[in-house]
Amino acid sequence: MTIRRLAMPWALPGDRQYSLPTSLILKMSLGEVNDAICAIRDVARRAAPAALTIDGGPVDRIVGRFAGGFRAARLFSSAHSPGQAGTAHLGYDVVEHVTGMARTLIMRVPAGTPVGPLCETLSQISTVESATPNYVSVTPFDMLGTIPSGDPVDGWAQRDIVRMREAHAIERGDGSVAVGLVDSGIHKGHLEFLNIFRAGYDTVRLESADVGSGIELLGDHVRNDSNPEDRFVGHGMGCAGIIAARGENMPQGMGGACRIIPMRALAAARLPGKEEPVGLGAISDLDMAVKLAVDLGAKVLNLSFGTDDTALSPNSPKPHADVVEYAKARGCILIAASGNNGRETRYWPAANPDVIAVGAVDGARYVTAFSTRGAHVALCAPGEKVLTTGLQGYQHATGTSFAAPFVAGAAALLVARSHRRARPIDAATVRDILMRTAQPFATPAIGSGAGILDAAAALSALDAQIDREEADARSVGGIQGGADDG
Repeated sequence: MTIRRLAMPWALPGDRQYSLPTSLILKMSLGEVNDAICAIRDVARRAAPAALTIDGGPVDRIVGRFAGGFRAARLFSSAHSPGQAGTAHLGYDVVEHVTGMARTLIMRVPAGTPVGPLCETLSQISTVESATPNYVSVTPFDMLGTIPSGDPVDGWAQRDIVRMREAHAIERGDGSVAVGLVDSGIHKGHLEFLNIFRAGYDTVRLESADVGSGIELLGDHVRNDSNPEDRFVGHGMGCAGIIAARGENMPQGMGGACRIIPMRALAAARLPGKEEPVGLGAISDLDMAVKLAVDLGAKVLNLSFGTDDTALSPNSPKPHADVVEYAKARGCILIAASGNNGRETRYWPAANPDVIAVGAVDGARYVTAFSTRGAHVALCAPGEKVLTTGLQGYQHATGTSFAAPFVAGAAALLVARSHRRARPIDAATVRDILMRTAQPFATPAIGSGAGILDAAAALSALDAQIDREEADARSVGGIQGGADDG
């Protein structure tokens, strides 16, 4: 999930996580951002100019000394902007200001700028809350052979592990529940997704010079637009099939009748010495996609990407922290892959305490050798040779990337069930139910969470919890009514 061994003369010593050589993310303190700075979405479509000044004071002077010049824009659009071109930076609400969405800028500096030292210096200014390089995440996976679209395939083994049939007998899902899929994009024309995908977006903005010698960017990688199509990678399609496939030539998706909001935030790239393309995304593009998915109505978010904590500079803010806080404040449930390095370590966003981190088990219910472990991992789901959709036809996919969508689908079922019973449900309740109803591993596994997803048991536990709450309410109401009668 990281790019290693690439020379980064622009970075701080000891920073082993690859970052873009001409980009940084600047978060101003509350009340310190210039109201005239426009959003990158408008700048990208030439509806507004990039800012050439930030504060007319210390920030401008320091960036000028390190870089000579810069272009800046707000990273996030307002959820309540008027809608006309050039107004995406208007109408931020209290949640957007407090979580930093209204105060976060994306900056472009000339090649050769020492971005790491610049961020370190900017962080010392009282009007700056944080400054960080624009790190890059990579999402690899194993595609173990494509399967032609018309061939019938049997993918029930993994679904039976998580008791999907029994879960769907309890709750078939709800089309009003949307899962935000922040990934490499999708293929809208696939047989399994007729009327499944809602309108999405492509937030990828990478220049060829951003990614270092030997890395080849494929297809569209510079233009933000409303077309989240993936033509090369298939990682997002693998996740989408596990969540919401129709069930034409494979089992239906775990989320039943839920819908997907596809956000393409990972560009297609071919790494040196590798044949298969991977998904590669800047933190800025990933965060922009997460916020937009939330603003478009996603209740559940699937985040099958990550940044290795051990590769970051010790003083760097943890990636995605602000946008996770924003999604939580909006009532969203966030699910992330734990990582694929097989060690006890932390990947972000999975390690964030407000995210449900998911590891992987094999078909025999053992935790896989590649599954990243740690106290932050909540539970596991099938993640080895999982039958799912590909760009064309079907594929078998391996990695915690494909365990997370099982849990995202189960979360969508819990939301649907709760709504069907006229009850709201929050992320903490979903986490609690999923963990306490988890099945045991084939053998005890330290650092892999509470056990293996049991979707049917989770739904039954939710019903029982609502039944108890309703009985308690009736009991209290009866006591109060009796007192009133007397």
